Amino acid sequence: MKISKMTEIEFWQLVTRETPAQDQVSLADNLKSKLASLSDQELLEFDKIFGQQMRRAYFWSVWGAAYIITGCDSEYAFAEYRCFLISLGKDWYDKVIANPDDIGQLAQWPEKDGYAYPFVDEYDLIAGQLFEDRTGEELPFVPSGKATPQGKKFTTKKKQLKLAYPQLSQKFPF
Repeated sequence: MKISKMTEIEFWQLVTRETPAQDQVSLADNLKSKLASLSDQELLEFDKIFGQQMRRAYFWSVWGAAYIITGCDSEYAFAEYRCFLISLGKDWYDKVIANPDDIGQLAQWPEKDGYAYPFVDEYDLIAGQLFEDRTGEELPFVPSGKATPQGKKFTTKKKQLKLAYPQLSQKFPF
């Protein structure tokens, strides 16, 4: 029996939400049901790719975009924002990593209490929970970023935020 390695294409098919405004519960339930059919080895591979994508988005510039949208000011919230970016799919994810302000072009947003809510709680933990439920063991821990994000830390000064993130500043005035 040949063990096939999960491809990035397969990964993105699994994590991508139906619509940008899809609610968290149905998003998480969809991923759980898709991952349930994977082998233990495939869950390991999925989790490895998820972690790689989390690390790939670990930039101050990406965090600055989240800060404008919601005031994102904690490591935990920033991890949930990166899960949201991953859930948008490869095209949006790559676009936002290249230029974090481009998330301002997103036409639909998941909402909470009438406000944009670009976070997905514990999306990065679903594969690990399934693996643990099946095997009784935890997936290997891999940090979702370095000690601090890459690049230059964003400033919270309004004038500089407007210059650095013109699209987001217009869509989410502060």
